[in-house]
Amino acid sequence: MVYLPTVLFALGEGAVIPLIPVLATQLGADVPLAALVAAALVIGQLCGNIPSGWLVARIGERFTMVYAGVAAIVAGVGMLLADSLALFTAAVFLLGFCAAAFGLARHAFMTTRVPTRFRARALSLLGGCFRLGVFVGPFIAAGLIQLTGSELSTVWFLIGCTAALVVLVLLGPDPERTVPVLLKPTGAAVAEDTGEVVTGSIPVADRRGVLGTMWAYRAVLSRLGVSAACLSAVRAARQVVLPLWGVSLGLDASTIALVVGVSGAIDFALFYASGQVMDRFGRIWAAMPALLLMGLGFAALSFTHDLDAAMLWYGLLSAVLGVGNGLSSGILLTFGADLAPERDPAAFLGSWRTLTDAGGAAAPVLVSAITAAVSLSLATGVMGVVALIGAAGFLRWTRRYLPRVPRD
Repeated sequence: MVYLPTVLFALGEGAVIPLIPVLATQLGADVPLAALVAAALVIGQLCGNIPSGWLVARIGERFTMVYAGVAAIVAGVGMLLADSLALFTAAVFLLGFCAAAFGLARHAFMTTRVPTRFRARALSLLGGCFRLGVFVGPFIAAGLIQLTGSELSTVWFLIGCTAALVVLVLLGPDPERTVPVLLKPTGAAVAEDTGEVVTGSIPVADRRGVLGTMWAYRAVLSRLGVSAACLSAVRAARQVVLPLWGVSLGLDASTIALVVGVSGAIDFALFYASGQVMDRFGRIWAAMPALLLMGLGFAALSFTHDLDAAMLWYGLLSAVLGVGNGLSSGILLTFGADLAPERDPAAFLGSWRTLTDAGGAAAPVLVSAITAAVSLSLATGVMGVVALIGAAGFLRWTRRYLPRVPRD
């Protein structure tokens, strides 16, 4: 009841995402317009975080997940029936909005109910569930297309996964009732913490609302939140830079897919290691190696394009980026949970996730702009600098806002 709904949603979304540009071109979009339609998913997720925080605070995690699942089914039906690019884009936007609501609901649940001593491992596993969808979903999509001969079969798979999710959440045991809320002290908390354990729903007294919470936590959001946005940007840039770098080297599609696939496999294999490190040694010991590996990896890659062994460096540094990205699994979820106010985490998490999603959405735009204006090598180097800036931010501000994470 905790992880299976996340796996279902991630598999459905992961199967559809690679086919969004293809379906857009079938409706008449050219390549740039198809890319814009695909970006509607990220834009929808970015726009959905803050309203989702408000919704979770009002009706709880369980019913937010149900509404998100039903809305995702509507989005899938819209994609199936769309006879115009505008309607298809609206459906993709709605799917991104639902992903934000679902992700925030699960994040809020874990924040208030997972004991601190294994919170990072629990949230790394949650991040691994999403990575499972991204990793396995495209293979499922390829198999469905091979069997049916239609790209729309992946949309039917999305509808099936979300329908199963809704049934599971509605008919299965409600974790909100069976798992007690743990009020925990955090380094960024504004209100005094009592340390008590409360059963039932999250207490609603002293709630500030979404905008009030953003203002009350403006200091941590503008410091650690921006550092987290840098990490999110570097993650997103990896998915753009590696395929483009292979194209710029003149490699064929199968070779590029192999290199990117190996990098992704390394990334997926290490998702639990990050949680182990954070729980045993501290949050910063996972954030710093991840950002330093990705920062130095991007920086080194930017100087290898014209070398004789450029293809060898491409494969090697892609693996390094995969290791760095794998070690970052769950970091953003864990920092958000550690920093969130105990009595109303959803509003804070909505703001936190908006910042991190904004970083992820901005990275591909930045890479494209710099590549068009100057070169891909410079764009890659800039992302390395962004990673190092994020590492400096975590190093500077983590001890201030999270002086210690209690081990209960």
